Amino acid sequence: MWGLWMLPYATMLHTFLLLLLIGTFIRPSELMTREEKNKLRNQVLEMFDHAYQNYMNHAYPADELMPLTCRGRVRGLEPSRGDIDDALGKFSLTLIDTLDTLALLNKTVEFEEAVRRVVTDVRLDNDIVVSVFETNIRVLGGLLGGHSMAIMLKESGQMLWYQDELLHMAKDLGLRLLPAFNTSSGLPYPRVNLRHGVRGPATRTGTETDTCTACAGTIILEFAALSRFTGDPTFEAHARRALDFLWEKRQRNSNLVGTTINIHSGEWVRRDSGVGAGIDSYYEYLMKAYILLGDDQFLQRFNTHYASIMKYISQPPLLLDVHIHKPLLPARTWMDSLLAFFPGLQVLKGDIRPAIETHEMLYQVTKKHNFLPEAFTTDFRVHWAQHPLRPEFAESTYFLYKATKDPYYLEVGRSILENLNRFARVPCGFAAMKDVRTGSHEDRMDSFFLAEMFKYLFLLFADEEDLLFNVEDYIFTTEAHLLPLSLSTALSSQPPSVVNNMAGEELDDANFEWTCPNTRLLFPDPAFPRNFREPIRSAVDKSCPRPAAMLEPGMGLPPLRAQDFMANNPEHLELLRRMGVSLIHLKDGRVQLVQHATQAVSAVAAEDGMRFMQEMMELSSQQQKEQLPPRAVQIVSQPFFGRVVLTAGPAQFGLDLSKSSSGVRGFVTVAEPYNGCSELTNGEIVAGRIALLQRGQCMFAEKARHIQKARAIGGIVIDDNEGSSSDTAPLFQMAGDGRNTDDVILPLLFLFHKEGNILLEALKEYSEVEVLLSDKARDREAIFKGKALQGTLLDGIADGAEEEDCSTEKAHSSHASSEPLDESKVTTQEPVAEDSVVEQVSVQPVEGLGSYVPVDVGEETAGDGDSNSQSVDSLMADWQEDLEAFKQMEKDEL
Repeated sequence: MWGLWMLPYATMLHTFLLLLLIGTFIRPSELMTREEKNKLRNQVLEMFDHAYQNYMNHAYPADELMPLTCRGRVRGLEPSRGDIDDALGKFSLTLIDTLDTLALLNKTVEFEEAVRRVVTDVRLDNDIVVSVFETNIRVLGGLLGGHSMAIMLKESGQMLWYQDELLHMAKDLGLRLLPAFNTSSGLPYPRVNLRHGVRGPATRTGTETDTCTACAGTIILEFAALSRFTGDPTFEAHARRALDFLWEKRQRNSNLVGTTINIHSGEWVRRDSGVGAGIDSYYEYLMKAYILLGDDQFLQRFNTHYASIMKYISQPPLLLDVHIHKPLLPARTWMDSLLAFFPGLQVLKGDIRPAIETHEMLYQVTKKHNFLPEAFTTDFRVHWAQHPLRPEFAESTYFLYKATKDPYYLEVGRSILENLNRFARVPCGFAAMKDVRTGSHEDRMDSFFLAEMFKYLFLLFADEEDLLFNVEDYIFTTEAHLLPLSLSTALSSQPPSVVNNMAGEELDDANFEWTCPNTRLLFPDPAFPRNFREPIRSAVDKSCPRPAAMLEPGMGLPPLRAQDFMANNPEHLELLRRMGVSLIHLKDGRVQLVQHATQAVSAVAAEDGMRFMQEMMELSSQQQKEQLPPRAVQIVSQPFFGRVVLTAGPAQFGLDLSKSSSGVRGFVTVAEPYNGCSELTNGEIVAGRIALLQRGQCMFAEKARHIQKARAIGGIVIDDNEGSSSDTAPLFQMAGDGRNTDDVILPLLFLFHKEGNILLEALKEYSEVEVLLSDKARDREAIFKGKALQGTLLDGIADGAEEEDCSTEKAHSSHASSEPLDESKVTTQEPVAEDSVVEQVSVQPVEGLGSYVPVDVGEETAGDGDSNSQSVDSLMADWQEDLEAFKQMEKDEL
């Protein structure tokens, strides 16, 4: 019964999305003319021809086109790009990925020719290791999408010669992928050899222990379609088992999943959770599996996850990763471009408002940088500058236009076309952007560019009569391949699984949300989308208007000015609320400010909020005119003797350590009160020493003044956010309080929690700990003027007359000169921060110990210091593990 009911429901859902908000958002003066739309549609076709024909002329039968050198990319003949090359299997990847695009764009002659080429030329039994995830969504999905289009054309009297050849190839490929699922958990290995399956180290398969959540959870559409097309239930059963296991391993309190999971034990390897890289299409496939297959359980699981996403991850218009066990703590301060698909998924869900919010934020980022950078910060600066012509933003633009018919999204689509032609088009196709800031190119044109980008752009501008078939009869996979909704009426390969049904809870209507919202009640104001987009545009462009200062009616007080704002002042927070400004507390302690003009208590308050945001941006910019490099806190007392250097954030006030040849050297002591926000009660102890302070509760300059009054010679502020580290978070550059700070003459440095904990642990174990505050690490000769010193920090470093440090740089070995280590840094700015913090991105040149920068160790040391430094060694070993995990996270991130 459900399968028979599902098809009309799915069709009804898509039809509803077509009609959603029509007449609610449109103003006649904003409508794009039919001639303009046709012109843009034809431009899409011309651009597709340019990309496709250059692939066929210069690259086929290679997997991908290299558009800068006008040749094909053949794996093994070109320099390895690492894991990214696992998508290439010597199976004419781009041609297979493009099959149903040809049919959708009404290029039936080219489609038939392409099908013949695939059937005749492509081999799937190559002795090569490929990604299970990429091969499934691109090749298996491409074959199934091509088969769907071929059947559609055959039913209309074309391609009568076609006898399910693509389906036979799809089944052959599916069987070659199945060995990857031979695990105790049912989660697939990330790689498989097309000829030999999973055979261990000799084939570079079967040795992996981890896979990403999306890699294991983005199988069900293709495998279920293959099962229902062929009648073989094996494929759908394996895909369902993998999804069941992921659902079982979700964090039960937050109902979120991590990014990377151990395929054998089910333990989460990376416990950060978001909607971008590593997880994205897992959520997408839960929703779409419900639409395609009609299994209630998929909708139930999706709605459970979605509620948690909106509770913890969504902070409109931002989508910030959090920890699955501590979902109120953001896991990072940047977003990756793959999350751009999420507004489109929210349209399918029927949750239009947050889709509009996030899409507008993404659009403004593209207007700043021409394309979405692979990753960008919460203040919309570039984090990773590449852009491989990803289609997710175009996908969400299409779905939002489909739902709203707002011509605004046609203009967004126009800008996508213009940017592609202006910045990415080259004589032999379209080249990925190596750096969106400089406009430099990379010699790659990924297959997904032809598979997805031109589908969504064509559908955005096409009319119904431009299409050969009703697109509402199909669902898009994550690679935009077309699978017919009629598969929901096919004989199910297995009954819906109930073994992991919400830990035994019964299904109820609250888990389903069967109906979409009445948008006329949700958005009674026809101008709602425009009114909502304005503050987001202002936040990104930093172009808020500056109305004259005026009093807010009913308050009797002048509006809050940026230079007076204190993040811990309840009155200031209430003023922000009235102005429609909300605070997002980031993991590292900073706060991000976002204004929603529609949430202000009055129009005047909204204007005050816009001015406040502009002032805050300008204030932060003024505070960062001088970009300071990081500083060093070097422990010089026994048994360290200068071997441990902690990377520290600088202050924009106080003594400039770069102008001090010797730095500031002294013993450390903990200030009382620890936060340093009032006059010190242990001033007699702090006098002549370097005070240790805890971050928070007052401005950095205020802390500095209090310890200076107690006659301290310097200060070190330690982050109060447990687990923070300069290896996993940008360094802070401490700014002043917006007032004159010339009265502060001592140096003040900032340590993250883990670095600070090293110092605190050393202070616990040794009665006196002496440190050197300087601009760069100094070697022992410079610190101790050649005196022979005993004691060791790292067991086993000394081995013979000459010893080497832990750095991979030979220049820092034991016989190095007395030049300080060169710790070059790249800095970026944050607009708003608690304690007037200005963010700094650290690029560490020394590997192995993260923020510990070993320097020249001098003579062989005695072993009697080993026991005294045991806890510090333990901390360093623990941090080494964290550092390795972080490196793996960066490797897997995109």
